[in-house]
Amino acid sequence: MSHATLYSFRRCPYAMRARMALRYSAVKLAMVEVSLKAKPAEMLALSSKGTVPVLQVDGRVIDESLEIMRWALAQQDPDNWRLLGEPEGQALTAALIEENDQVFKLHLNRYKYPERHPEHSMEYYRAEGEVFLRRLEALLETRPFLAADHQSLADVALLPFVRQFAHVDREWFAQAPYPHLRQWLRHLLESELFVAIMAK
Repeated sequence: MSHATLYSFRRCPYAMRARMALRYSAVKLAMVEVSLKAKPAEMLALSSKGTVPVLQVDGRVIDESLEIMRWALAQQDPDNWRLLGEPEGQALTAALIEENDQVFKLHLNRYKYPERHPEHSMEYYRAEGEVFLRRLEALLETRPFLAADHQSLADVALLPFVRQFAHVDREWFAQAPYPHLRQWLRHLLESELFVAIMAK
């Protein structure tokens, strides 16, 4: 069995999705909670990027959250999160993760911290992010999860970012025209897996 150490930060969305995949795959882990103001020297020695998550396992260092997720699922994937044998679901997963990580995350950061981006209003950044929310809502109108009829990599990879967006202005999100997305978010946030990886 692999001996693995994960450098993580509880509230970091990238670390959250990595922890969910590792727990789901039942990888035995030593967890190091990192203070972002005082990053441990041993983590910086492993990854000069200085960002979490960083996984050290069997002499390897993996410092990208998606790569950590894929490594974990390669160890064990009892519910087929990778959607093996479902090429359409795999293609959709890749497209959703790319849009989330490359486009939605930028709008999310500006919506969360509009004072750092004074060229536009908070509402403007929210509207930019809503393009992605509408895409997710449309997918969830036809099934309970994003890329398949069951929970998969797409759901877990996007969850922490949608959660952050929803929490910027909870009152707005509670009445926004995304009932299926709200239901999906609530279901995942109340899941045993998410509750476990967020325990202090």
